[in-house]
Amino acid sequence: MQHMNAAQIITSKGDITMGIKTYNPYTPSRRNMTGSDFSEITKTTPEKSLCVSLAKNAGRNNQGKITVRHRGGGSRRKYRIIDFKRNKDGIPATVIGIEYDPNRTANIALICYEDGEKAYIIAPEGLTDGMKVMNGEHAEVRVGNCLPLSEIPVGTQVHNIELYPGKGGQLVRSAGNSAQLMAKEGKYATLRLPSGEMRMVPLVCRATVGVVGNVDHSLVNIGKAGRKRHMGIRPTVRGSVMNPNDHPHGGGEGRSSIGMNPKTKWGRPAMGKKTRARKKSSNRLIIKRRK
Repeated sequence: MQHMNAAQIITSKGDITMGIKTYNPYTPSRRNMTGSDFSEITKTTPEKSLCVSLAKNAGRNNQGKITVRHRGGGSRRKYRIIDFKRNKDGIPATVIGIEYDPNRTANIALICYEDGEKAYIIAPEGLTDGMKVMNGEHAEVRVGNCLPLSEIPVGTQVHNIELYPGKGGQLVRSAGNSAQLMAKEGKYATLRLPSGEMRMVPLVCRATVGVVGNVDHSLVNIGKAGRKRHMGIRPTVRGSVMNPNDHPHGGGEGRSSIGMNPKTKWGRPAMGKKTRARKKSSNRLIIKRRK
């Protein structure tokens, strides 16, 4: 077996693909494990002034009750304060470095404005050290710049999109994702989201030009259970292997089918049940659902 180093994968045809690294299989779990080669990363230590402590709550609310299951443990990490609003207009900023962020799938870029203020932004693909980025309606339409949708040409790939003017980007922020600006009509722009949904967003809302970086994130194979525990994710037990008093799917002799339409642990319909409110005010802005 040919060893594959940290910067490349050698396929059966000898092709080289950047972004994913593999390991020598010195343990069974190591055999299929892959990871990012961090080739986009140019800065290894975070900016202290933009980091805050991140308290752990293991999925519990203020009463100590578990509201999100399968959370707990994990490595310690600091939260990086990301500028999703990008409202510092007309002042060019220089990219200092691209950093890893343990709190999200995308990488982040540390930028420094000409007045000395520093900020973190989501790092789009193609953004490198020394490049200039700018915010506002007078910025150029190029990777990393943040503009109102009214100033972005139809067909452009965008990310970090606002839903409400001034609130900050809420849509399309994870690794490798982008939305396409399909049309502009009246007060609204039509976007095709990564899920396939077609949705209208006010033209005054801002978006950042480009595709979110770290596109190979979806190709990473975790490889072993312990690596999930490092991420703060605890094991998930199937309902069909529980007892009847613990889950509606439980019980039966041996490996038996669940014998009903899928249900949650609390007896509510699961797997395909629509949970969006029928009278939600923003329903009128969705032109085509993702399914």
